[in-house]
Amino acid sequence: MEKLAADYATCDALLKRDDRDRWLASLFLPARLRPHIHALYAFSLEIARVRQLVSEPMLGEIRFQWWREVLAGEGGEANPVAAALLDTIARFALPREPLIGLIDARLFDLYDAPMPSIAALETYAKATAASLFQLAASILGAGEESIAAAEHAGIAYAVMGLLRALPWHLAAGQVYIPLDVLAAQGLDGLRTGRDKAALLHALAEIRALARRHLMEFAGAARAGNAAPAFLPLALCEPYLGQMENPGYDPFTSRIALPDWRRLWLLWRAARRIG
Repeated sequence: MEKLAADYATCDALLKRDDRDRWLASLFLPARLRPHIHALYAFSLEIARVRQLVSEPMLGEIRFQWWREVLAGEGGEANPVAAALLDTIARFALPREPLIGLIDARLFDLYDAPMPSIAALETYAKATAASLFQLAASILGAGEESIAAAEHAGIAYAVMGLLRALPWHLAAGQVYIPLDVLAAQGLDGLRTGRDKAALLHALAEIRALARRHLMEFAGAARAGNAAPAFLPLALCEPYLGQMENPGYDPFTSRIALPDWRRLWLLWRAARRIG
């Protein structure tokens, strides 16, 4: 039991350091369930940062295969995030398929191929962010309505996150803005800033996509018990709004909020659902 407590503490520390939005939102979750949702988020974080840790895509694929084997029940107990995740899966009878699907979707991150279309972007977001919302909602006791609504939540949250990370992705040679959206603005890539005006129009379309899914989520029926799982969405509109401020530069602007502001937004959202 002491090792398992330490494993969950590792997930908490990892999330607090590297995914602060989700960590702050989790402060409003029931305390007894919080460590298990931390385990889900920490797993996602471990998968998301693989590209940063490897020197070539094949090494990333090897790491992904190790995680697939862990989810198949082949070891993993020595890794604190894996141990906490396996314990969470067992306690709540969570399906493993969405977690494997998340790994498979993240193969895209290992290579420099561009995102081909809006449809492909939505599929990527469903397999990554939406699956986390679905599983977190299940831990909180969601009904089928909440799980269905998680699709819209995941697309909105993932798109917002990709827009925030645009400067870092461009520096790494990654393009998550769909090629069909870029082509509609006469762009064939994002390597330089000389077509910034056209890029800003393309990014406005992607922000509109995120907002459409936020509206779809708001209109979807969902069980009250699971509502806290979706609190990170309270940060979407403030971040999207920052991207519309005068002087916003998609190549260099850092989109961020101080902790006090994030906590206030999350507290206000928690009060509305409470």
